[in-house]
Amino acid sequence: MISGHRLLFVVKGKIMGKNNDISVTADIEDESSSQEAGSPVEEGAAEPPMNAREELTEFFKTALIAVLLAVLIRTFLYEPFNIPSGSMKPTLEVGDYLFVYKPSYGYSRYSFPFGLAPLEGRVWAAEPKRGDVIVFKLPSDTSTNYIKRVVGLPGETIQVRSGRLYINGERVERESVGLKKVESPYEGTVTMHEYLETLPGGIVHRIYEESDEGPLDDTPLYTIPQGHYFMMGDNRDNSQDSRVSHVVGFVPFENIVGRADFIFFSTNGSASMVEFWKWPWAIRYDRLFDKIEPVHLDEDRQSHAESGDTAAQ
Repeated sequence: MISGHRLLFVVKGKIMGKNNDISVTADIEDESSSQEAGSPVEEGAAEPPMNAREELTEFFKTALIAVLLAVLIRTFLYEPFNIPSGSMKPTLEVGDYLFVYKPSYGYSRYSFPFGLAPLEGRVWAAEPKRGDVIVFKLPSDTSTNYIKRVVGLPGETIQVRSGRLYINGERVERESVGLKKVESPYEGTVTMHEYLETLPGGIVHRIYEESDEGPLDDTPLYTIPQGHYFMMGDNRDNSQDSRVSHVVGFVPFENIVGRADFIFFSTNGSASMVEFWKWPWAIRYDRLFDKIEPVHLDEDRQSHAESGDTAAQ
């Protein structure tokens, strides 16, 4: 054992034709001598803890990154909305919370907070499809968001006669499902007729009708201008939509925010925010993560046919 000594080794030799002295110094100190010289610095010692100012700075940095990330997602990908009225029953219920997918139809200035983006029209535009449920800025008040179903496309004619929908002069078929007891904030419990409505192209979705004699069950003939769409709520007698010209009317393509994609939360309203002990019974678990899309009969038939062909093979 060697301790408390300094050894000096000198090696003389020739490297590259020149004399060189290579000195190797080895310090080997015992524990007692190191203590006499002072406490050595330990390798890998922990950094000193942050002071209060540094901790606060780190907190604000993290918060800023989180906020920027949320703004980017909300602006370019998914934006959350909640349903405050029953105009889209039975597809959407009051208390549903859903995500709207922004890239579905490209981006306009209304895709961005407060409509501040300097965009004219839409970029990376894709046309909405009949039957899509979309969120759009109300033409008469672009600070207000509405959610309805696309029923009419540019250049088509729309009319409602005795409660029946006509597109380009052709009556849209509907099939009775039965009667439903539905809660209304204004009338209490109301008996509704539920139908399966088949739009052109084999697009099937559910609608409610109180009767075929309501104020919006007989309308003028509407001709949809180019670059505009005709929107209707699925709760036909309780929806302020494109049939109400002075409020909604034809919806410009530019006003569309995005396509309703899926429900991420739903509450029946029986528990307030402070009544946390009631939350487990207020959540509609059966609606969580429901996709919001109509059934396409043509695609459904095709998939069934392909399944049959595969089974036959």
